[in-house]
Formats: sequence, structure tokens, C-alpha cells
Amino acid sequence: MNLKEILASYKNIAVVGLSNKPTKPSYVVAEYLKKKGYRIISINPTINEVLGEKCYKDLKSLPENLKKSLEIVNIFRPSEEAKLIVEETVQLKKEYGKPYVVWMQLGIVNEEAAEKAKKAGIIVVMDKCIMTEHKRIYS
Repeated sequence: MNLKEILASYKNIAVVGLSNKPTKPSYVVAEYLKKKGYRIISINPTINEVLGEKCYKDLKSLPENLKKSLEIVNIFRPSEEAKLIVEETVQLKKEYGKPYVVWMQLGIVNEEAAEKAKKAGIIVVMDKCIMTEHKRIYS
């Protein structure tokens, strides 16, 4: 599946590390995606709400309905934290058949995490900005 197919097919995105500060890249990207019609699921243990969405501590703490609808896990955390996030994603995939994609933002590279996700049947996009790719494909 190529990037255009991913962005066209999947609309429910958990943004792990979403900041509530409008100057931060995670906020800019999530706001852009929301305006383009994507459902943003906020993951950040230090805030309660961002972009009008309730914030969850981690992927494990999502309510059942969100776990069932989650399609993309977009990671805005340091590369070394990607492994733990991918482990949570793989567990969700085992339980719910989703998410389908792990997207590590620009500058985030973790080959071990990527390999773990791929072994679980999850598509991996690494070291690319989802907003930049969306603009490139759709404008």
C-alpha cells in the first residue's frame, strides 16, 4: 500500500505525543489533519484535552470504541520511545485487527520497532511527516 492509498483509506489517527502548544509540530500536523477530515485521537499523559479532543494517557487507555476504530498510530515521540509505542500498537492489532499503520514522523527512526510492527502485519512509514506527504499528494 502506498502513501496515497494509506491517506485515502484510513481516517482515524492516534497522535502519540500530541502537544497542546500551537507552535509545536505535533499540534500543527494534528490541526491540519483534523481540518482535512481525519479523526484525531490525542495521546499525551500530561494534558487533558487538545484541539477539542479528550487526551488519553497511552494507547492502552483508549476506550473500546476507539481501539476498534483506530487505523493509524502517528508517533511524535523520540526514536527510542517508538519501541514501546509499537508494542502497544501490536497488542491492539492482535486484539482488534487494527491499527493498520505505524507512522513515525520526520526524524523518528527505530528499525527494531519497525521490524516488530511489520512482523505483526502492520504497515510502517518511518522518517516522514504525514502532513508534508498529504500536501505533496493532494495539492
